[in-house]
Amino acid sequence: MAFITKEKLFSPQWFKNYLLIILGSFIMAAGFVYFITPYKIVPGGVFGISIVIHYLTQGMFSWAPEGLPVGAVGLIMNIPLTIIGIKVLGPKFGVKTVMGFILLSIFIDLQTYFWGDRPLVENDPLLSTIFGGVLVGFGLGLVFKSKATSGGSDIIAMIIAKYTRQSLGQLLIYVDSVIVLVGLVAFGDWRIPLYSWITIFISGKVIDATMQGVSYNKALFIISDKYEEIRLKILKDLSRGATAIPVKGMYEGKERNMIFVNLNRREMAILQQFIWEVDKDAFLTVFDAYDVFGEGFKPLQEE
Repeated sequence: MAFITKEKLFSPQWFKNYLLIILGSFIMAAGFVYFITPYKIVPGGVFGISIVIHYLTQGMFSWAPEGLPVGAVGLIMNIPLTIIGIKVLGPKFGVKTVMGFILLSIFIDLQTYFWGDRPLVENDPLLSTIFGGVLVGFGLGLVFKSKATSGGSDIIAMIIAKYTRQSLGQLLIYVDSVIVLVGLVAFGDWRIPLYSWITIFISGKVIDATMQGVSYNKALFIISDKYEEIRLKILKDLSRGATAIPVKGMYEGKERNMIFVNLNRREMAILQQFIWEVDKDAFLTVFDAYDVFGEGFKPLQEE
């Protein structure tokens, strides 16, 4: 859950954050309306419960024969949850979070009004599960990048975490899993929780990719007796900076320099080939570097 951030009113960052909330909420709503809701998929959270209520109330009210609107039900549940969260946890979420779940509710019901309850892809719940998870994850990732959240199960998990001292991440999984099982009980179909867990998994991966970016940069640790040749290759041919870290091998007790360097994928391939040519006994460890700030990469002030 995002803490209240101080942003200058109408500053470029202020506009950027609120644009992310609007765009993210709209994309999330599309994921629900066109892919998730028509197949009764219950992807956790308040809006997962809303989908269950929507189908259970079909035919109950003359003014809502298709069932209570998913967005309106989600909004009705989010408001008291937010109030309780503020009382129990303090003001850890502000106007942006409230705006996020209000916009999501409005966009879900508006798109449903114009599109209806039919799926975009007929007779293919698995494909809808995948694309629904992608859209919800991408939209929620944009909302998170604005330092906001969509409320709902996040608040429930934070309240439980306060009194149990359990990991917030684990509690979120528990809360969403319980909501998925509610869908099983309500609809009596084992395919629903299975599809729902696929959606939750995919949306989680897409959230990470949206917030961290697709990894095009690599972080390398290099240990080699050909330290000087590799150093010159990095500095002269690749025009990259690097850091020498003194290390000592545990087996032989030999002291040498380990090179730490950040490269893009093309440069890494060039350097890897060079290292193989000059020292086949070199030790090379490669990590994905989701964000690299500094000269030659992203400017630090971007975030």
